Amino acid sequence: MTTPQTVLGLETSCDETAAAVVRLHADGTSEVLSSVIASQIAAHAPYGGVVPEIAARAHVEGVDGITAEAMSQAGVGYDALTGVAATAGPGLVGGVMVGLSFGKAVALARGLPLIAVNHLEGHAVSARLGAQVDYPFLLLLVSGGHCQLLEVEGVGACRRIGTTIDDAAGEAFDKIAKTLGLPYPGGPALEKLAEGGDAERFVLPRMLLGRKDCDFSFSGLKTAAARLAEGLTSDDERHDLAASVQTAIARQLAERSDRAMAAYAETHGGQELRFVVAGGVAANKSVRALLQQTAAKRGFSFTAPPMAFCTDNAAMIALAGAERLALGQADPLDAPARPRWPLDQAAALANPTHVAGRKGAKA
Repeated sequence: MTTPQTVLGLETSCDETAAAVVRLHADGTSEVLSSVIASQIAAHAPYGGVVPEIAARAHVEGVDGITAEAMSQAGVGYDALTGVAATAGPGLVGGVMVGLSFGKAVALARGLPLIAVNHLEGHAVSARLGAQVDYPFLLLLVSGGHCQLLEVEGVGACRRIGTTIDDAAGEAFDKIAKTLGLPYPGGPALEKLAEGGDAERFVLPRMLLGRKDCDFSFSGLKTAAARLAEGLTSDDERHDLAASVQTAIARQLAERSDRAMAAYAETHGGQELRFVVAGGVAANKSVRALLQQTAAKRGFSFTAPPMAFCTDNAAMIALAGAERLALGQADPLDAPARPRWPLDQAAALANPTHVAGRKGAKA
């Protein structure tokens, strides 16, 4: 790349309407010119979780104004853009369609290339918004909807080496928080409740102990915590259960990451070993601290995005788009919105975690 790429990014895959402008310089460093996020927490709080129809409607009502605000804060006009990047999946497809359609309209009207970005790839590059993190690296992507360990060799080159077989870590945080009577969003509320609690008071199950792979499971932990929550009689017990849950989730993430680091070091001997943690759960201080200790023990550098870029945002989408655009990659205006879109398509086909015929939310 010899010239900077200045890209408008759009993110509408869940309950944040976000727009950002990011400039990728010729030396590979990035600069966030603006990042605007409109949260829908108040709209979804009465229901204890995200309602897809409400989210999609809010995206429709807000995307135009949020984009205008991002462009204004960036101090650039549309003529300064070199491309438009929009989340094309995975996510709540009604919301994904809003941001992707808006991005297509901007690209068509301004004669700009469109980059249809995988939301997970946005998280994968999010740590590169705040630091110079070179490829390749080992990535733990841990959020409300996803929990995966991936080898990231370069732009779009990801190999999955571990994934959750049921719930994501962030989903477990949120649902256990709900059983404790905490407000939405549950993850941050549970982290606050855990402060000062005794993390060893309650014995919670450690899942998949007999397996030697890097997969995760949080369903049993979630069920056990829900049953314990029903019998609590004091605030001290609630603090202790929250601390026990937080520690149990952090330990499982650290155990699987440690196993992945050992395997990664064998195949990347002689290279600088880098461990990156991204996604909303990366904002949890206890989780981040334990993962940092694990990385140090294995001789890996540790990088996590700045707190502002851990949860869903458009700056990470803009950067992912800019990196692809710098390689000459773009997408046609009929790029589809996808409710499911694995980063490692080969692994997803060879070893699917969710198959046709299953019932429940994951189906």
